Amino acid sequence: MSRNTPKTTGRKGQESVSVNGAGRNQLRIIAGEWRGRKLPFPDGEGLRPTGDRLRETVFNWLSLSIYSARVLDLFTGSGALGLEALSRGAGSATFLDTHNGVIRQMQDNLRLLQCNKAEVIQQDAILWLKSPADSHYDLVFLDPPFGQNLLLPACQLLEEKHWLSEDALIYLEAEKTLDFNQIPDNWVLQKEKRTGQVICRLYQRNAVM
Repeated sequence: MSRNTPKTTGRKGQESVSVNGAGRNQLRIIAGEWRGRKLPFPDGEGLRPTGDRLRETVFNWLSLSIYSARVLDLFTGSGALGLEALSRGAGSATFLDTHNGVIRQMQDNLRLLQCNKAEVIQQDAILWLKSPADSHYDLVFLDPPFGQNLLLPACQLLEEKHWLSEDALIYLEAEKTLDFNQIPDNWVLQKEKRTGQVICRLYQRNAVM
């Protein structure tokens, strides 16, 4: 059976890394079409895959909003959040990261899953968000490396550059010390969970504020 190939943009000429026997790091898809599938992901500085238990909580929050959603996994890392969304019926997903190994492994994992509903982009997230929006996303995952001042600028650019649909959902993971007063005023907090030194929040955009 032929495999569908995910659309890829960004740097060219890089060889793909086979997933066969790859790496000691693995993520597990919790539910949906690919339930129970285990996929490798590379080592990387600041790469913190969202654990199974927390991911299950997050997708319980999102259960009525996944189907057919246009998803943006902005700081892809392991890709656990975006892949889980696709498995549960999201319409499409865009994965974006700067890490060579992340990009190659994401491409390979999508091929392994025979998924043709995703694109993989290798670019700095903040620079990418400063470009004119060519899509409007219904669901955005923001889980950047901590301590690099990436989360709040990303939130502000998502709103200012019109990357979001009218009632988009935005999930973020951040240090507990983050100043959430800088989140866009028209994002309404829906859910919150604290675990260790991490705070997880789900916002919904209110286009009429």
